[in-house]
Amino acid sequence: MIVTEKYKVTLPDIEFWKGLVPCQIGCPIHTDAGRYVQLIAEERYRESYLTARSPNPFASVCGRVCAAPCEDLCRRGKIDSPVSIRALKRFVNEQFGVESLSPDTQDVLLEGAVEPGNKWMWHLPMQVVTRKKTMKNRKVAIIGSGPAGLSCAHDLALTGYQVTVFEATAVAGGMLRHGIPEYRLSRSLIDKEIEKIKALGVEIRFNTPLSETYGIRELTREAFEAIFVSVGTRKGRDLNVEGSNLDGVIKAIDYLLNINNGYRVNLGRRVLVIGGGFVAFDAARTALRGRQDEPTTSMHDAVDAARTAMRGGAEEVHIASLESFSEMPVLRTAQGHEEFEEAQREGIIFHPQRGPKRFIGENGKLRVIEFVGVKRTYDEEGRFSPVYDETFSERMDVDSIILAIGQQTDLSFIKPSDGIDVTPGKLIKVNSETLETTAKGIFAGGDAAFGPRNIIDAVANGKRAALSIDEYLRGAKAEVSYTLEVEKIPTRRFSRPKDFEQHPRQAPPTIDLNRRTGISEVESGYTEQQARIQAERCLSCHIQTIYDAEKCVMCNRCVDVCPEYCLKMVPFAQLDLDESTLSRLAEQYSLDPLLPMTAMIKDDDTCIRCGLCALRCPTDAMTMEVFYHEQHAVLP
Repeated sequence: MIVTEKYKVTLPDIEFWKGLVPCQIGCPIHTDAGRYVQLIAEERYRESYLTARSPNPFASVCGRVCAAPCEDLCRRGKIDSPVSIRALKRFVNEQFGVESLSPDTQDVLLEGAVEPGNKWMWHLPMQVVTRKKTMKNRKVAIIGSGPAGLSCAHDLALTGYQVTVFEATAVAGGMLRHGIPEYRLSRSLIDKEIEKIKALGVEIRFNTPLSETYGIRELTREAFEAIFVSVGTRKGRDLNVEGSNLDGVIKAIDYLLNINNGYRVNLGRRVLVIGGGFVAFDAARTALRGRQDEPTTSMHDAVDAARTAMRGGAEEVHIASLESFSEMPVLRTAQGHEEFEEAQREGIIFHPQRGPKRFIGENGKLRVIEFVGVKRTYDEEGRFSPVYDETFSERMDVDSIILAIGQQTDLSFIKPSDGIDVTPGKLIKVNSETLETTAKGIFAGGDAAFGPRNIIDAVANGKRAALSIDEYLRGAKAEVSYTLEVEKIPTRRFSRPKDFEQHPRQAPPTIDLNRRTGISEVESGYTEQQARIQAERCLSCHIQTIYDAEKCVMCNRCVDVCPEYCLKMVPFAQLDLDESTLSRLAEQYSLDPLLPMTAMIKDDDTCIRCGLCALRCPTDAMTMEVFYHEQHAVLP
């Protein structure tokens, strides 16, 4: 490809270019997913890894357990199924990430340039942000060592700050370690990612929870100039129904915390999970494995819990949810569908549109649950507002019930004198843009500020907080600009992989049901051939079909050859355009309103970037061009 132009654009202009790569906009940290997928298809695995790792200190983790919001916006999903972006990230991380034991990877990221692509100022290398003065020896405290806290520590350490992380338990990782079962995320992988962050000079103080006697004020007295609170949500929500205090009723978060820290939980023969999220899946699948000898997130909650319960020796595991199957959050994404299918394969039984009415016990021990029907879970505006059907009643014998109905955070360490406002929902009130709280120099993010959310959202909060803390301590906001690169591809050299538009989405391979014991990972990574074929499914949203009206002779060949019928010639008068646009077009093309005119329209959602229109065009009016932009920031 040949670079034809490179110039700066203003912020309003960049909104257009951002919209050209939907998967990247879907990622909270704007990982250029399309770019690293395309590099896999080209068998350029090292460059692909660098692109995936550049914005994400937990790239290896996300390759296994990310909820993959990028896939929700993938244009391929509008044609058949999204590209398996998350699993492809795992593939390149296994080649070059922390799990590959490559000692020079971090140095390459810090010193070398990352492969061309769309970059934001929190992407590595850090030279994307110019800082005129060093902040060496300036101290920042981070409360909590989950993905939000450690991502913040990672970026601040790279900038030169002295970062200390305060962790309440004896191990780092937060809910990565305490909430996600090892069959999905190995503890050794978490440890390796954390060691990379510690190698940057980050100190972690274990067994140091904040409390009424050691809190925010005490940290400021220790000369910490800024504080980031990311304590997570480690308390399960209660269910206000009769019998909820019976022996045998357990909260999913408590269950997973016990299991993941090496404690056995006896659930009995028949287990019911109430909820509809990934945490429920995790809990059920872990218990099914029957392993709890050594120590070792929301629709996500219910399914995770149910699959965990089975692995604990339960003979039957059921999931009851208020939602219908069409409403269940886990079924709103491609990742969720695959998780749901695995749960079904493992024998979990689903009971949609059931609400718990009361729990019935005998001698203080749970024996029966009574259900009420659910007509609707959400109102017309998508808000949680269940409507029950009292005419429906059903009972089920159970030995244990796992409540996967959400989590909450413990903010008891915050005192009125700290000046930190808390919302009615018991979350820390923050400025959504900067993550600063109502107390000067105190920032908060992750579950503590927004409630339970995806790992990648927590990572994004940590990185946003790092930028805000840097600006706060420097006393100035960053001056932001953008550079846009346009690469024109010679028409005769443009090609796509054979049959790329016909490849079906293939879920990552999984081990046989009979081998799902102990801490064995259920999902295994793609082989090189599988990864390349899946990567070839990418529709290359970086590439745009550019139409030059000055060269067009209206031969209609491009329309005829388009396999997706996304090009169309229409009378200009039929276009619904505002007056400003009409005036600009009339001036640019000297349009005569008395003469019939024709316009070409394109449905970009269905364009597969095959390039046939450009190849067929006799005047080179259609060209294939690649657009990349890079965000730059300058700080004092």
